[in-house]
Amino acid sequence: MKLSDFKYTLTEKLIAQHPSAEREKCRLMILNRAEQSIAEGIFSDIIDYLEAGDCLVINETKVFPARLEGTKDKTDARVEVFLLRELERGLWEVQVKPARKVRVGNRLSIGRELACDVIDNTVSGGRVVRFHYSGDFYEIVDKIGKSPLPPYIKRLPENEDKDRYQTVYAKHRGAVAAPTAGLHFSKKMLKKIEQKGVRIVPIVLHLGLGAFRSVMVEDLSRHKMDSEYYEISEDAATAINATKKSKKKVMAVGTSVVRALETSVTSEGWAKAGCGWTDKFIYPPYDFKIVDRLITNFHAPNSTLLMLICAFAPRDFVFKAYRKAVREKYQFLGYGDAMLII
Repeated sequence: MKLSDFKYTLTEKLIAQHPSAEREKCRLMILNRAEQSIAEGIFSDIIDYLEAGDCLVINETKVFPARLEGTKDKTDARVEVFLLRELERGLWEVQVKPARKVRVGNRLSIGRELACDVIDNTVSGGRVVRFHYSGDFYEIVDKIGKSPLPPYIKRLPENEDKDRYQTVYAKHRGAVAAPTAGLHFSKKMLKKIEQKGVRIVPIVLHLGLGAFRSVMVEDLSRHKMDSEYYEISEDAATAINATKKSKKKVMAVGTSVVRALETSVTSEGWAKAGCGWTDKFIYPPYDFKIVDRLITNFHAPNSTLLMLICAFAPRDFVFKAYRKAVREKYQFLGYGDAMLII
């Protein structure tokens, strides 16, 4: 398939600018691959598609306030430093704005507690910086950083975003973008799922800004994904494999979970415990080894997220559902409505 196979028109009015009033009350579209049917409901209906013995795999990554505002030394020009990933202690890959004014050798001051030296450029146009500080880096960032709302949300961060642009089970700090399929779960809903005999299995994949980038090459084999850090524990791998062996269903919450699990898979088709960096790009055709069912949101045209969805379900079927979503004014992207593919 080519890039042009994943193009459709998404108007700004369909891009959710705020979360739904209640997490589990957003609209839900259910795609049944075997029957090629489409049903509708609300997000909490997902409980009806889980049975005792199934497992629900969640991403426990936690978004941290990665947007830092500072100034260039000597000129006092205002700059923004967006933290992408820590390469080693004190050494970070970042994006800077305005990029044209920030060069290797510059020192940037961020409040009274942080400063960094620009030591290199990156292939993607970012910078590598070394921070200077006293104390705990993340405590400082938590205090002075700002919430990294997606670029398609055309408003300033509000108090509600500190809570709502975070899953209720977020635990391991390291993401600059939320695993948005998980934003719809409430603690009450998760408890009901456990009471039904479903095992909730946590893994981690720290999402970067690559989640928002569109593919720019027509030949998909030439696209390079950003590397993102993931962890799958021994307990998680054991639980997932036990579910597979018992012929029960593995339901993934979001494309980040799918990418982590498909990165870890062995040649025999089992989940493998481990950690590391993944740049796995999933697009049609693709043979999924672990995931049986997928919870996701409605994604942007030409995005790698949409391509993964079209690998999990037939592309024409997915686009039929998207046309219906556009007609019926579903809300799209991170704060938008949800889709379940079974």
